Amino acid sequence: MALAAPEDLVPILSAVDTLQTNADRAEKGQAHEFLDQFQKTQDAWNTAFSILQNADISVQAKMFAAVTLKGKIVYDIHQIPRDTLPSLRDSLLQALVGYRAGPKPIRTLLCVCLANLAIQMTEWKDVLPLVINSLGKDQESIPCVLEFLHVLPEEVTEGRKVNLSEEELDQRTKELLENNASHVLELLSSYAQSSKSAARNPQLMECITSWSMEVPILDIANSPLLETVFASLEDEENSEAFDQAVECICSIFRETKDVDASLDVINILFPRTVKLKPKIKLAADQEDGELMKGITRVFAEAGENWVVLIARHPKEFRELVECILECAVRDREKDAINSTFIFWYELKQLLTMEKYDEARRGYSDIYSNLVDIMISHLQYPAGEGTSNDDLFDGDREAEDKFREFRHQMGDVLKDCCSVIGATECLQKSFILIQQWISTYGSKTTATEVPHWQELEAPLFSFRAMGRMVSPEENEVLPHLMPLLVQIPDHEKVRFQAVMSLGRYTEWTAQHPETLEPQLNYIMAAFENKSVEVCRAAALSFKFFCSDCADLLKPFVPQLQPFYQNALPRLSDSAQEEVTEGVAAIIGRLPPTEIYEAMKLYCDPLMKTYMELAQTASTDKEKTHLADKLALICIFVEIVHPYIEPGQPHPAVRYCQEIFPILAAIADNFVECSPIVERICRCWRSMVLSYRTAMAPLLPDLANKLSSAFASSKQSGLLWATDAIVREFSDGQDDVDEATLNAIFQFYEAQAKTFLQTLSDLSREQMGDVIEDFFRLTSDVLLYHTYRVLPSPLMPTIIAAASDALNLLKMEPIMAVLHCLRDFLAYGRAEPPTSTLSFGHDSYEHRVNPPEVRQKVADILTNLGEGLTQRVLIGMMFSFPSDCIPDASGVLLGLFQVVPAPASQWVAKTLQLLPAGSVREAEATKLMKGIEEKLAGGDGDVRRIRALLQDFTNSYRRRNVAPREGLGSLEGKRFKFG
Repeated sequence: MALAAPEDLVPILSAVDTLQTNADRAEKGQAHEFLDQFQKTQDAWNTAFSILQNADISVQAKMFAAVTLKGKIVYDIHQIPRDTLPSLRDSLLQALVGYRAGPKPIRTLLCVCLANLAIQMTEWKDVLPLVINSLGKDQESIPCVLEFLHVLPEEVTEGRKVNLSEEELDQRTKELLENNASHVLELLSSYAQSSKSAARNPQLMECITSWSMEVPILDIANSPLLETVFASLEDEENSEAFDQAVECICSIFRETKDVDASLDVINILFPRTVKLKPKIKLAADQEDGELMKGITRVFAEAGENWVVLIARHPKEFRELVECILECAVRDREKDAINSTFIFWYELKQLLTMEKYDEARRGYSDIYSNLVDIMISHLQYPAGEGTSNDDLFDGDREAEDKFREFRHQMGDVLKDCCSVIGATECLQKSFILIQQWISTYGSKTTATEVPHWQELEAPLFSFRAMGRMVSPEENEVLPHLMPLLVQIPDHEKVRFQAVMSLGRYTEWTAQHPETLEPQLNYIMAAFENKSVEVCRAAALSFKFFCSDCADLLKPFVPQLQPFYQNALPRLSDSAQEEVTEGVAAIIGRLPPTEIYEAMKLYCDPLMKTYMELAQTASTDKEKTHLADKLALICIFVEIVHPYIEPGQPHPAVRYCQEIFPILAAIADNFVECSPIVERICRCWRSMVLSYRTAMAPLLPDLANKLSSAFASSKQSGLLWATDAIVREFSDGQDDVDEATLNAIFQFYEAQAKTFLQTLSDLSREQMGDVIEDFFRLTSDVLLYHTYRVLPSPLMPTIIAAASDALNLLKMEPIMAVLHCLRDFLAYGRAEPPTSTLSFGHDSYEHRVNPPEVRQKVADILTNLGEGLTQRVLIGMMFSFPSDCIPDASGVLLGLFQVVPAPASQWVAKTLQLLPAGSVREAEATKLMKGIEEKLAGGDGDVRRIRALLQDFTNSYRRRNVAPREGLGSLEGKRFKFG
């Protein structure tokens, strides 16, 4: 490759230096943007080689050059003539020779470059011989050769990044990997036996790992390489070799997951694996955490991949299970045990099947021991004094990690319940709690709870197993529940006791004699000074009320003072949980009592709202009012009894009373989004909960939503409108034609307001409104099809949808694309629903009316070209990746409805792309593929979607997306050498 002039390198080197310094964010951003754009230019090829060959340039700049070359070869190989690829290959090999001794990051990147060139340079057939001969066979070149062998399979596996067809990639994969597998195995075996240091080389382990998916695993097992790997596992003093050997053997295990096809390999691997058992004790005795993690992972991976054999042959494989259990026992630091969790779950899945009943009995003692191990590991670190002691010495990360770890162990306890039964597992927790009470109960004072960790751990285990315990359990729970309500008032212990009671409320519902002491214990916890205990009390109270509602119905009047007095002391989330609880009880009352019960609980709330609304002036006060409004929503969402059609609905009666108050608050705070959204949620919940029973309130609600949206443009008002559109729709026997017409007129009013607003404000200001409007329109298309498609508003709405695709925010784009797909679906012969009402006729069994199809086609005649451009260019430039499937679905819809025009629109869009960003041959290939699919019938037309997705993804990677690796240079110092 020709080299760039020294003066041409100055801007590049300066920008790289900027990323490495403490420059301000704006300056770094400019440097990053400059380098990213430079990497995509034609000049980047020569510049990269110039930097790599200049001895006076910094290592960081050379790293940038290597990163750039990788991007050029992966994405921009089309920028250079095909006949110059051998020259590029030779230049890369020459550069690799120069960096064969390091720095390692640059050497690795150059190997990646060469591997990606080998994938795309299909005429290069002797890849491995040429690379090995070019780099040399001396001792200094071996790391470079091993590096290339390591990265080649990985890059071929990631070959979808390069611009090759599936057929070409499959052929190249066979040539580079399958055809070279035996040769690589010989090379690696020969190197492993060349010296002791070679056998312990971590790079060798990396190569074996990479090729383990390409070389037949039995060939590896029968080669000297397996002995090399296990020997490295025995060599814990060479930590890097040990770590890579762990990774390597785990990779080999994964290749034997199909145990029936891998029995010969497993018979070789199993005895070698269990011989590693003494290393568990060694790691524990030496307190070597890394060794413990590595050896635990080896046993756990073996267990996960051979779990079917472990279940089939419990006697033969018991030793491996015992090794995994011993790892769990001896992991004092709790850093390795999480590697075993998946194994215990996978084995549980099999042991709970009837066909493995014998194995379940054979492993029951292991799972019984596992319960003891888990409970012991659940204990907090030792600490003396009050509950406020910092048990983690201020290390919040360690505390969060421990909390997460406990919940994972709780899942393992659930697995144990499935295998040996919940009663046996509960018995272990009960015994530990009972022992603590008998030992330390008399020594407990108001200020000190000795050895509380020994009580808190079994309480946590009891809570964790709650979901697995049957409500009919009568051996342990009748004895354990009375103990729980005697648990002392220590923050962490009280928290677990309260949470535990909340997990067993289904059991309590069947044992009403135990309800009162439990409920009193929980209600007393609301007085606790600890915020955590109060939160636990609120959550458990909710579960009690939900599951024991029938038992608590007589106490509705008595609970109201408690509810009203507790609210001010609770956080917002706890208030909502307590409200959910009392609402659940009210929801179970006879219909004749519901209205009075709602007034009893909700009238004080409404009074509070009116008082707050009169004084709320600051943002904080308005937010407080919005948070409080969530409580009335909860009552509406939960209290929805069944009422016979035509009968007065008690909840709707109460909604009619409070509607004017909510409407007045909405009017007074029409510019405050949190308040308006809360009230809209309440109105929406009324419609969803009481459905057509809301008909008496419907006119007032529709008028208020319409007028409020016209004055405020709040998106929540459209969200509430959507509920009405869905609940009052075509095809419902209890909704008359006049109501349906009124609903559609209501939608049209909202649509006109939206379209007017869209012309007044910028798209960026209306992201949420755009999202909710097009979600609303999707439902109108589904539920009011025959009214909306002939509407004169429809072309304007589709034009607005096309225009909205200029947004850069994912949620509104997604909503618009979904709406467009729904619209286009009505242009096909088959409608998107099995029954479609159109006018007064019903078209059954997927027959789309000609009038509907023609209306869609007419709209596309005028708007299709612009829509195609917006969607296709969005896929190439601006759409978030999650939007691409729906965007391609829109394009597919266009081809299904108007195939010939759609093909022309795509061709015109390609002509708008920047010069040089797409090769003519590439565009021609795309259009030819589209023509072939159009000629092949409906089945082939669907494949156009994949063609367009592949094309746009390739374009985006090459021309738009930031190049991989550039960001890693920013603000980082690499360890070179």
